[in-house]
Amino acid sequence: MSKAFTREQDDEHDDELPAEQRLPAASKNYITPAGWHRLREELNQLVKHERPHMTQVVNWAASNGDRSENGDYLYGKRRLREIDRRIRFLTKRLEIAEVVDPELREATDQVFFSATVLIQRGDGKEQLLRIVGVDEIDLARGHISWISPIARTLIKAREGDTVFFRGPDGEEEIEILEVRYERIA
Repeated sequence: MSKAFTREQDDEHDDELPAEQRLPAASKNYITPAGWHRLREELNQLVKHERPHMTQVVNWAASNGDRSENGDYLYGKRRLREIDRRIRFLTKRLEIAEVVDPELREATDQVFFSATVLIQRGDGKEQLLRIVGVDEIDLARGHISWISPIARTLIKAREGDTVFFRGPDGEEEIEILEVRYERIA
């Protein structure tokens, strides 16, 4: 069989993602405008800069002769596969993305996607959370995925409500102090 019709070993598991980045079946890929632009910029960087550069490196390495022991060639081919895999992933994610701009949302005290929520945890500490898409998670900045357990607990609750979050440390009472819709950077 021609190698053209076989799959590379590394390409078998394209869709294996960490649990926090998997979309639920038949759900939309909600994303904020800033998140959409970051994904688009990464895709442009890969397509316009990294892939052409790596293609040149592979061509140069191939012209040096024996490919079986040529580290530049072998590494370059592997890196090209990684780049192509990421390009496919980003293209698919951007195609199914539904951009939700929090600044265009009418004012409400109810928690939905793209909300910025100030909560008081069970231990009395306040925490600011922003509910964003699965491709925008940044726990250090308080950006949580809309499919995360705590976001699912908060969604549809209102400012002033108390909700019960069942986490790894047991059940915790959370009070929603403030809900606002503002630009998420």
